[in-house]
Amino acid sequence: MASGFDFGYENQMNALLTPEQQAWLEAQAAAGNIPSVEEAVRAAVADVMEITEDDLAWAKSYVDAARSSSGSVTEGAAFIASLRERAARLRSE
Repeated sequence: MASGFDFGYENQMNALLTPEQQAWLEAQAAAGNIPSVEEAVRAAVADVMEITEDDLAWAKSYVDAARSSSGSVTEGAAFIASLRERAARLRSE
């Protein structure tokens, strides 16, 4: 094998990353946050494949239930503010 590496895959591919992406991945691998640059790229591709192939049929019942709910809708910022207020109250108790 020309590269000297054997990842157990018959077909291999080279991918071009930006210098920033490469530096970040190498730093993460050096810090032990990811097993290797190659494994991180394989995991990222697998995640994208799973996301793009998911037809979201599993979510239909949740969406239907939410649409038929008579509950109120809260804007995201207001909801976050209420969570922060509640957390502050709980901390002060």
